[in-house]
Amino acid sequence: MSDAPGEWPLKRLMTEVVGSGSKSAEDMTREQATEAMTRIVEGDPDPTTLGAFWLANRWKHNTPTELAAFTDVMAQRVERTVPDVDPVDCGANYDGKARTAILGVAAGVVAAAAGTPVVVHSGDRVPTQKDDAYKHVLDELGVRTELRPGESAEMVEETGFGFYYQPAFNPAVDALADRRDRMGVRTFLNTVETLANPAGASVHLGSFYHLAFAKKVIETLQRSRAHDPDRIIMFQGLEGYDDIRPGYTKFAEWTPEGGLADDEIETAEYGMDFENEDLAVPDVAADSARLTRAVLGGERTDHWRDAVALNAAVRIYAGGDADSLDGGLDAAREVIDDGSAAAVLGELRGF
Repeated sequence: MSDAPGEWPLKRLMTEVVGSGSKSAEDMTREQATEAMTRIVEGDPDPTTLGAFWLANRWKHNTPTELAAFTDVMAQRVERTVPDVDPVDCGANYDGKARTAILGVAAGVVAAAAGTPVVVHSGDRVPTQKDDAYKHVLDELGVRTELRPGESAEMVEETGFGFYYQPAFNPAVDALADRRDRMGVRTFLNTVETLANPAGASVHLGSFYHLAFAKKVIETLQRSRAHDPDRIIMFQGLEGYDDIRPGYTKFAEWTPEGGLADDEIETAEYGMDFENEDLAVPDVAADSARLTRAVLGGERTDHWRDAVALNAAVRIYAGGDADSLDGGLDAAREVIDDGSAAAVLGELRGF
């Protein structure tokens, strides 16, 4: 791309739109945001200009229109490989967790055993936190993670649970890891990459700190030209991840027919009667894997089993295989008790 008049290189966007000051900064049009993201993934901007642009957008806060444009440019470069089942897409934060166990692997395996296919995706030490994510728990469990997208789709088809590896399916965003690391703060890529949907799923499951962010993600997916979701489920996640926060938590659901509905749930009502601190572990990857094996193997009947079952219930409900969280919880507990979930984990280890 050239810097000819009428075009929008990042330096011009900084000067005239997003970086002109806290009171005078404006939002980008869809066309401007599309050009900006295109230039970024094509390696066009000077590193200093790129860093300034990312920081200006962090201060300004991106609109759903801008995020949808960024997402659509990314989607054009994602190697999307669709399995022959329609899974629930779990878009956890790629920069991982530092303090509490990652329950999504165990929950996804339980959901798969109950008949709800699940796809998870992450990178390896993604900025800014560079903490433990799905990949690291699966590595500890002895499950292959550095897969090509076609292999990931086969994993879903064979086991009901699939892992997609960011460097393989989203190389354009993965290539920006070094520049993101040098920034030292989160950028809009931390949101956008969770919406990559490499399996082409019709259901998205995500998490948020504040309900306003959940609504922004839902509106982003609605405005995206690369996505056509049938259902979006968002909830307050522990450490921003896709594990439900114990206690009082908010829950948002969107469907084309019903629109947006938000609610609050008390997790104690579903057997999750404990606090965030009760899910803390000293070694996130290793301990999450250890607890996954113990829960699925029937060795734990304490709060860890309850937490895994409830998170699985959310996935089963999101996939439309239960009419309520209570129904999903019954299905989750059944496949833990009868050994079906442990069998799926065995299939994954043998894949």
